[in-house]
Amino acid sequence: MTDSKPSKSERKRAQTALQELGEQLIGLQDDLLDSLSLDERLCAAIADAKRMKSNEALRRQKQYIGKLMRDVDAEPINVLLSKLKADDRRKKRVFANAERWRDRLLKQGPEALQAFEAETSHADLELASLIEELNRSLSDRTETTLRRKLFRRLHEILAARGTDG
Repeated sequence: MTDSKPSKSERKRAQTALQELGEQLIGLQDDLLDSLSLDERLCAAIADAKRMKSNEALRRQKQYIGKLMRDVDAEPINVLLSKLKADDRRKKRVFANAERWRDRLLKQGPEALQAFEAETSHADLELASLIEELNRSLSDRTETTLRRKLFRRLHEILAARGTDG
């Protein structure tokens, strides 16, 4: 005879997973929460949790959110959170790539600029101008400002490309 009823351990794991999913909702911005069309009680519980300062009260509130999550379809929430994580990872890769290109441009100069333009298919006069200014800069303060401008411009170009490579 096979028992189709989930074991107590399986039920506990499922409940813990729902509670953890609910805890992630606490960190979301209100507009993202609204896009999920959650139950009114769950929205109120999440809003209350965001205002709580006491660790013990917040712990109990998270348990309550987990209980309310039993009545919610978790799939749209999982999809949204996965999308947000993917967007966050992409932004981090673009940021790191902009840092690498900045360092390479500062070390290698014009040949690195040609490589950047070839890779991104984007010729940018501002980049060349910033590199020239950096090479002529006399003060540390000016150099720091120009390095930041160079990074921002690289980041804009890479983010607009829509890729992180």
